[in-house]
Amino acid sequence: MAIVYKTRTQLVVETIREKILSGEITAGQPLRQAALAEELNVSRIPVREALLQLEAEGLTSFEPHKGATATELNVDQVDELFELRAMLEADLLAASIPNLTDEDLEQAQLLLAKLDNALGKENAANTWSQLNSDYHNCLYSAAQRPQTQDLVDTLNKNADRYIRMHLLWAGGISKAESEHNDLLRLCQLRKVDEAVDLLKQHILGSRDEIKAFLIAREKGNK
Repeated sequence: MAIVYKTRTQLVVETIREKILSGEITAGQPLRQAALAEELNVSRIPVREALLQLEAEGLTSFEPHKGATATELNVDQVDELFELRAMLEADLLAASIPNLTDEDLEQAQLLLAKLDNALGKENAANTWSQLNSDYHNCLYSAAQRPQTQDLVDTLNKNADRYIRMHLLWAGGISKAESEHNDLLRLCQLRKVDEAVDLLKQHILGSRDEIKAFLIAREKGNK
């Protein structure tokens, strides 16, 4: 029963997520559990669970006396978030590479294997997003710049819904997989400048693809 219930919940998650990302459900629109349950021919329980998962992804929010609503996806916010990430994460990586140990690099390799194993499984985007953060933070771990790392962590939390959207909708997983392997190889070779250039390309390339998706989405809704 647990497997059936989880699968039903995930189907509801994917359906509502698609409606939000496609613009069929607009920013600020109330998400009534009873109406969604009726539309999707399920009970309210998987709908409630789905809305909570989508809140964790940043696509819905719960407000007192209002219930769940769809959040706004903002092109201008993408620019600022990802440009700040590129600047600060490049700084962390440059400081970290000379100090990375063999154990650090082995841990990064293990995280890449986990990323590969996460593909195609239920909640793949959620698992992949967390492992993606863990992988990058592993490469930054020897920088010894805790305040910069705190800023990066905050930026990544704010960018997380866009990162998940990129993974699900813009082919981000297949592209990121190749770039992650190349990045680790450059770190292993201690090629700081090349690694930093690739990291910036990795982050800003994601920005461009996310913006293109959001702009096409807006045009499609006009």
